Amino acid sequence: MNRLRLLLTLFFTMMKIGAFTFGGGYAMISLFEREFVEKKKWLTHEEFIDLVAIAESTPGPIAINCSTYIGYKKSKILGAAVSTLGMCIPSFVIIFVISLFFRDVLTVKWVAAAFKGIQACVVFLILSAGLRLLKSIKVTPFNVVVFIATFLCMVLFFVFGVGFSSIYYILISGFAGLTVFLIGAARKKVGGRKEDEK
Repeated sequence: MNRLRLLLTLFFTMMKIGAFTFGGGYAMISLFEREFVEKKKWLTHEEFIDLVAIAESTPGPIAINCSTYIGYKKSKILGAAVSTLGMCIPSFVIIFVISLFFRDVLTVKWVAAAFKGIQACVVFLILSAGLRLLKSIKVTPFNVVVFIATFLCMVLFFVFGVGFSSIYYILISGFAGLTVFLIGAARKKVGGRKEDEK
């Protein structure tokens, strides 16, 4: 019974997030954090940052990846399936209905005006999610260097019209993090050997 209640909670929570968030996965990040870190306490801030990094760097939409991970964490494969289904249903239904009346919907002035308002709101949601994640990240020299380098590269590439996929930022940052970790591990190993020799 407890598992059934958990699965229903996962399904309807994901369905709520999927149904009432415009702007895609990035706009959903702040809602994921509020729902699963602050309200339900299912994830810590550190786990949530790792979750977003994994969801961003793996194939597929970030919102689907996040929901699948959370579902798996709480109730293994069945939880992952239920969470993913709950996240997908609202988008599928809304897009299907819009596709039936797409041309007619676009001609309605109040619908066009509503979409303009939604676009402005989406920018705020994405910015809010970014600022929340930025506050949660531990301030270390490595993190500061990666953040500044990525920010400068994005600004410069945008100004000069250089095409550079966000995938490369993720891969380069991941490689840099792995390199720093391996160097640190190697230093500890060498330091441990020197102490043993003494």
